[in-house]
Formats: sequence, structure tokens, C-alpha cells
Amino acid sequence: MTQVIFYSSITNKGLALLTLVQRALAKKNLVTVTVENEAQAQMFAKVLWEQDKTSFLPNVQIDAQLAKQTPIVFDWQQNELCHDDILINLSQKQLTVFSRFRQLIELVGMDDLDKEQARERFRFYRDRGYQIKHFEEKDLLH
Repeated sequence: MTQVIFYSSITNKGLALLTLVQRALAKKNLVTVTVENEAQAQMFAKVLWEQDKTSFLPNVQIDAQLAKQTPIVFDWQQNELCHDDILINLSQKQLTVFSRFRQLIELVGMDDLDKEQARERFRFYRDRGYQIKHFEEKDLLH
């Protein structure tokens, strides 16, 4: 069964994503990042590309030719998923394809709308029998 993890009170989703991706790649995991749209995919991809001039976090968008060979894939369509290790949700959507992944990570920001939508997703997973772990931003970044 998919392990569901919520990180709340996230002040910088880009930094949180960077931390999670670095940890995942260190363990040789593949990562799919769900975003709202292509523009958001480009914004978060830029965070990963520019994070450190001496390291490399290879990532592409789902429609790229090398998506299946790239360890980090940004997706906003949820219809051509190519990995099944870790799914990081940066969108407000209730994901329908999460159960194929070993781990689902939800990042919840500080604004009220983000929190309310995250609570709905939390209830959705809980009501379907998923055990959920919850952490704060400080647990992730320290």
C-alpha cells in the first residue's frame, strides 16, 4: 500500500521540493512531481536546475522524449506517468493515480486555501484506509 506523508506549514515549496528530491535521488528513487500546469512545472524545474552550480538534478517535463529515462519528471496531466517510486504533489488536485506509487508526499503551504484543500485530500486518503504520517516544515528542512 502507498505510504502517504504530509508536510505542512511549508513556507518555500521550492526549497522543500529540492530537499525531497535530493534525498530521493541519493536513495536511487525515481520522482514524479505533480503540478498545476506547464508554467508551474517550468518554475519548479528552474529551482532544481539552479540550486547549486556544482551538482545536477536531472529533470524533464512529462512530454519530453527522455521522460522515462530521467529520474525527476514534472507532470500536470496525470495520464502518461512513467515512474512509480515517489510522487510529490505540488498541485491542489486530489490525485487519482497515487496508489501505483510506493510513496505519496503532499506539501502544504501556509495560505488558508492550500490548507483547506490539503485537509480534504487528507480525509480522502484516511477514509480509504491509508495510514498517513504528518510532519512540519522544520522536520523536513533540519
